[in-house]
Amino acid sequence: MRLYSTRKNAPVVSFHDALFRGQAPDGGLYIPEKFPVLDTTILASFAGKDYKEIAYYVLSQLLADEFTSEGLVDVIQDAYSFAPGLVHLDAITNTLELFHGPTLSFKDFGARFMAKSMGYFIRKKNREITILVATSGDTGSAVAHAYHHIDGIRIVLLYPSGKVSRLQEKQLTTIGDNIIALEVEGAFDDCQALVKRAFNDQQLGENLTLSSANSINIGRLVPQSIYYFWAVFQMIATHGDNVLVCVPSGNFGNLCAGLFANQMGLPVKHYIAAVNANAVVSEYIETGAYKPRPSIRTLSNAMDVGNPSNWERIRELYKDDYQTISERIWSTSVSDDKTVEAMQRTFAECQYIADPHTSVGLEALRRYRRICSENAHTPAIVLSTAHPGKFQETVHEALGIDIALPAALQESLTKEKQTIKMRNRYDDFKDFLWQLS
Repeated sequence: MRLYSTRKNAPVVSFHDALFRGQAPDGGLYIPEKFPVLDTTILASFAGKDYKEIAYYVLSQLLADEFTSEGLVDVIQDAYSFAPGLVHLDAITNTLELFHGPTLSFKDFGARFMAKSMGYFIRKKNREITILVATSGDTGSAVAHAYHHIDGIRIVLLYPSGKVSRLQEKQLTTIGDNIIALEVEGAFDDCQALVKRAFNDQQLGENLTLSSANSINIGRLVPQSIYYFWAVFQMIATHGDNVLVCVPSGNFGNLCAGLFANQMGLPVKHYIAAVNANAVVSEYIETGAYKPRPSIRTLSNAMDVGNPSNWERIRELYKDDYQTISERIWSTSVSDDKTVEAMQRTFAECQYIADPHTSVGLEALRRYRRICSENAHTPAIVLSTAHPGKFQETVHEALGIDIALPAALQESLTKEKQTIKMRNRYDDFKDFLWQLS
């Protein structure tokens, strides 16, 4: 697979090179030059089978020139000791539960494949790298757990002080070893800006080998496309090839992965981009004007992004054609009040506990069916991106019930937080990185 920069002022590279570089040298994001069109007959045959089987088929078509067959099998086996779950809420509504990995977030699917892939390549080349990660919550813990104890890799996590849940903070600040957590004054967008600036700092790059594990890295998105194939072809087996997919969206990496799958032949009728009060993309879909701005804090905090990085990829994917984008993607903004109402309605009608992010998706789907009445009865999948146990306070306030924490989360709460506090100043961040070189 060959990849080019969205800004078209950098060399075309291999997956290996894009994986380790993270961001292109011109500041753009890597995107495949072309996508293989997968055999839908083969994909359909995987319905109901082991997740790792479909993962191997999809990834072997994309990355055959990067891995040996045995190497790819080993990476997949190491990465995926877990699988998604498809839960039927009613006759035509389903949640795709992506929180059955070690940190109970959908980001485990991308982060673990990415970590094992980097480990595979590093063992072959005996190199050392520092990975910078800005996180609004779940990315940090997923990356930290995925890369823990991988030789030759140091992880530096930047998260906004006071703007992640207590549980999320514990998950990303209690690991230690090769994982360093920086508690930054400011918002997620500030953390992301520090990381982007570091990647563009030539002086730093001459002394440190830097990479990323955010969804700006193509290594996160490629494996995330797999669960779209896995879920949609299960739906097709029972409902026919007329499926909606609703994606709770923040930095838009998850939706971008779904659109990659679409480019490879996944038959999805319409994608719904569900956003919270950070409505930059829903406003663009409605008006054609893209106006990024500082993020707003909400109950669905992992989606609190005011300038989503992966929107640049999506615009490039469709040649920045507003008409095509607005035809392929429908979007709506869901307030905190409506998020809570969706949690309550889903529990009352389906006895299903949805976390705030999934609830944004469920409300967006409800609106879509009401507004696009011709699709009112079209079967749909809502991506369920995090375990509700990670949001105990919100669940208790919305539903009046206490949800038991899974053992992995209970354990993290007993550990001591280890962070380095940092001002939102690039010079401070650069000085810190210099000390690592």
